[in-house]
Amino acid sequence: MRNTFLKTIRQDWKGSKILFGRTRVMQKALGRTPEEEHRENLAQLTKHMSGDVGLLMTDEEPQVVRDYFESFVKSDFARAGIVAPLTFTIPAGIVYSRGGQIPAEDDVPLAHSLESTIRSLGVPTQLKAGKVVLSGDHTVCTEGQVLDGKQTRLLKQFGIACSEFKIVLVAYYDREASEVQTE
Repeated sequence: MRNTFLKTIRQDWKGSKILFGRTRVMQKALGRTPEEEHRENLAQLTKHMSGDVGLLMTDEEPQVVRDYFESFVKSDFARAGIVAPLTFTIPAGIVYSRGGQIPAEDDVPLAHSLESTIRSLGVPTQLKAGKVVLSGDHTVCTEGQVLDGKQTRLLKQFGIACSEFKIVLVAYYDREASEVQTE
């Protein structure tokens, strides 16, 4: 998770409490069994807690929370280990700062100082007359392939934000009704 996006969420929900931590610790704090739970039926919420989970404690209506998180979707750069949602190929010739995503007349050539960095990431470039040049097309990633660190750095270098940051609501505890509702 990107810290900058979480900062925005924390700022937007200032009057509420947001908790992230170890899932088992949060489950233990809420109570895993009816005997351990701090409120009636709260143990049912812990059954929905697995993986990367956070808790938002607020007095806002569930629909307000739903609407906020449905609209809070941010473009982000990919991280290693995710599946590539697209195929990205750098065309042969002079390498441009956007890697061929926009017409050459609207782009600028990649700075010569970045040639060694791009080459160290596996792109077979050369420096000719102060321009970074690629002798043939180079495929950085293929759709459906798991990305490694070099590929994600190249995607970021060429300005390709192919990932999304969003929060998925799973369930909530209704304090007045003492029941857990799933989304």
